[in-house]
Amino acid sequence: MAKMLYEGKAKKVFETENPNEVIIYYKDDATAMNGLKKGTIADKGIMNNTITSFFFDLLAKHGIPHHQIKKLNDREALCKKVSIIPMEVVTRNIAAGKKMGVEEGYVMKRPIVEFYYKNDDLGDPMINADYAEAFGLATDAQVAEIKACALKINEILKAFLAERKVRLIDFKMEFGVDADGKVILADEITPDTSRLWDWDTNEKLDKDRFRRDMGSVEEAYQEIIKRLTGK
Repeated sequence: MAKMLYEGKAKKVFETENPNEVIIYYKDDATAMNGLKKGTIADKGIMNNTITSFFFDLLAKHGIPHHQIKKLNDREALCKKVSIIPMEVVTRNIAAGKKMGVEEGYVMKRPIVEFYYKNDDLGDPMINADYAEAFGLATDAQVAEIKACALKINEILKAFLAERKVRLIDFKMEFGVDADGKVILADEITPDTSRLWDWDTNEKLDKDRFRRDMGSVEEAYQEIIKRLTGK
């Protein structure tokens, strides 16, 4: 049995015979509010593996480098082993909740890219680009590259989802450094890490349904798969 290298809230990472490759297993566990709320979403791991694989294939066609090599089965994907840069990168297009005192649904005049220090014990505090260099999280050049990549990914996904009547409200990404020292997209892009609303009704099709006890969480994830794949 392969050795588990890491277990997070939503995934497990296992070693392979190739030291530069890992297998990522998607779990059904669901958390919110930095782990204070916990639960299970039926077949979430299967759905998120499908959605991430779809998005990563789409982004690769637009020249975005990422860690996924191929989807192995319903719950597992073969990926490049990366050293994760301990920053969560959040890109926002539309206000959700009461951020900055504006009403939910406020369309920002331009996308915002935010950085958060990836540390559960500290509650993933928001940081700026200077923190990354000062605390050794990433170099200034890496941060600039990550921000440019985040904005490019945002434009690709926004346009693609708009054609499928889905609004991309905001989404979180993580980046890592591969064996060649290259910064690439890692982790996942799913309704767990994104806010996705129906274009016409603003119905939430993401993990906010779990966060806010709205119900029909599995159905929302399934709807996203249907919009992406037509199946």
